[in-house]
Amino acid sequence: MRRRRKPGLTPEDRALWQKVASSVTPLSATAPGRGGLLGSTSASEASEPVHLSHFTAQTPGATPEPPPPPPALPNRFRIGSAVQPAPPRHDVLAPLPERLAAAPPRVDVGIQNRLKRGKLRPEARIDLHGMTLSEAHPALTGFLLDARAKGRRLVLVITGKGKDRDDGSIMPLPRGVLRHQVPHWVQTGALAGIVLQITPAHFRHGGEGAYYVYLKRRH
Repeated sequence: MRRRRKPGLTPEDRALWQKVASSVTPLSATAPGRGGLLGSTSASEASEPVHLSHFTAQTPGATPEPPPPPPALPNRFRIGSAVQPAPPRHDVLAPLPERLAAAPPRVDVGIQNRLKRGKLRPEARIDLHGMTLSEAHPALTGFLLDARAKGRRLVLVITGKGKDRDDGSIMPLPRGVLRHQVPHWVQTGALAGIVLQITPAHFRHGGEGAYYVYLKRRH
């Protein structure tokens, strides 16, 4: 297999080399202090042109660029180092009673202020405390439909604050499940058409364990 020859000098490179070589005065091989440098260099080697690609152009007086810094290593846990605490987590959704209390009122401002101060007396009440979800939902639906049929506007729904207990199920119910379900029930289904507003009750009427349900007026 024939070996490929390296490309020679271009005409431009050779002309530049001849110009540089003609302007240089060769040093004597026997010059004092230089025999060790040029004594082993033959005339043919000295006259052989050097390819310009072997040299790197550099501006005189320029400062060489520093090497790039090594890549930063990731933070790793080291034995004996202190454990960094996790950043605090904030719940995006506020508790249900706070969201209901902060919701824009759908009743008259005067009525809303009296509700907050516990100055309005509920016209009827139902106590769902101790019922299961399957018992409480139909009981609440029947109570509210009956109250509206009788022309009542403000009723009290008692749910209780809830407590931790083991009901023996594989997936136990969360604490205060009725307190969280009642607002959903009255704002969906058939009850959504008769309920105007639901808000947490004043402490004298049960506080966090009860709701004021304000019914729409009958036409």
